[in-house]
Amino acid sequence: MPKLPSQRPLFDIPDDIAYFNCAYNSPQLNEAQRRLIEGVHSKSHPWQRTAQSFFEDAETVRRLSADIFGGDADGYAVVPAASYGLSTAARAVEPRLKAGDRILVIAEEFPSIVLPWRRTAQETGAVIVTVTTPADGDWTQAILDNIDASVKVVAVSSCHWTNGAYIDLMRIGAACRAAGCILVVDATQTLGAMPFSVDEVQPDFLVAAGYKWLLCPYGFSLLYVAPRWRDARPLEESWLARSNAEDFTALVKYSDTYMPGAHRFDVGEKCTATILPGAVAALEQIKTWGVDNIAETLAALNARIATHLAGLGCRLPQDAQRCPHMFGVQLPASCTGNLVAELKARNIYISQRGNALRFAPHLHVSAQDVERLLTSLGELIA
Repeated sequence: MPKLPSQRPLFDIPDDIAYFNCAYNSPQLNEAQRRLIEGVHSKSHPWQRTAQSFFEDAETVRRLSADIFGGDADGYAVVPAASYGLSTAARAVEPRLKAGDRILVIAEEFPSIVLPWRRTAQETGAVIVTVTTPADGDWTQAILDNIDASVKVVAVSSCHWTNGAYIDLMRIGAACRAAGCILVVDATQTLGAMPFSVDEVQPDFLVAAGYKWLLCPYGFSLLYVAPRWRDARPLEESWLARSNAEDFTALVKYSDTYMPGAHRFDVGEKCTATILPGAVAALEQIKTWGVDNIAETLAALNARIATHLAGLGCRLPQDAQRCPHMFGVQLPASCTGNLVAELKARNIYISQRGNALRFAPHLHVSAQDVERLLTSLGELIA
């Protein structure tokens, strides 16, 4: 039995909608919506806004993030997108690279984790090396096999975004430390839905877009920066990141001293009234549920769906190479229809990325949703 019952009452999802597509975009919690609306209304009364209002929600986000994912609260920065955080990492790392150094990425990676390193390689003469798709589906071993003394940066996702293929970051983190590599992780497709510990993996930089498994508003993302990088040059020079920022009467006394920790890497306008309240609500709920409980519950849901798909002749990754919360399958050759569109016509939502049909439920999914999905799959996959 799943560890958590369906949490559908906490979301605004009509009964006739069966949504299995959180790897694309998660539904919003009702409490997050309430706080976001309250935040929008607060902009109508700017006289009630104090200097401290510019900082409070961001500090709450840092504390919650450390509570849930480990590391210290001062290590977290508030950024608007995964691409912003990854570009921040690339800018910080760039002075350490020289011509011929290798930057390791994986095949068919999401563009946000590749494009900043292409620019860095262009600027420094470093070389991007792409780990090819392993025939046996074991991405972890394929990455480990390519780490050597010539590799200076390993930039990988926490699972493969197209199909949820598992990547063991603890083993990769240990290998990077042994080889002296810089580890940059895009955890967008796992953070909040799969157990993760900053303290165990020890990434140099960790980035996650908030609008997927973190259940946060679009426009909010997290960046964790390891202590040894917190003196690096940020992507922008924000007055809100300076030591005198809370004293609005002294802002013309320009400070050259940054706030401690990763504060210097915050985006300048953190949308404290209009976005961060929703992010705080989402992180509070994830902390209440517990990531281990979320993962166990979603694993049970996905196991049932996967078993049904296997019985219909679909090809799935081995259990050991699948993440608990999302997975991809390949249809049998005899199935030539557009399954995504056919399911959508029945108000059932999945997605396709590459050659994989991707199933990605969250705790809003009900027993009725699963039954509708399984029945439809049986009728549509011939």
